Amino acid sequence: MSNHKKNGFVDPAWPTNLPEGQHAMTELVATTAGAMNPYGEVEFPVDPSTLSYVHPHTVINK
Repeated sequence: MSNHKKNGFVDPAWPTNLPEGQHAMTELVATTAGAMNPYGEVEFPVDPSTLSYVHPHTVINK
């Protein structure tokens, strides 16, 4: 175990294509603690009249 080679990185999934001077969003730089919302500033529940979703209607063969 004493000859164990350590990797040169902490998190291999950390983004590398960030603009200069920008940071990846984590709880450390967020304004609130907890998981970030993947939908941005959208607040839930959303009013259904604002959505373009149409629920499908299936006729069952008998």
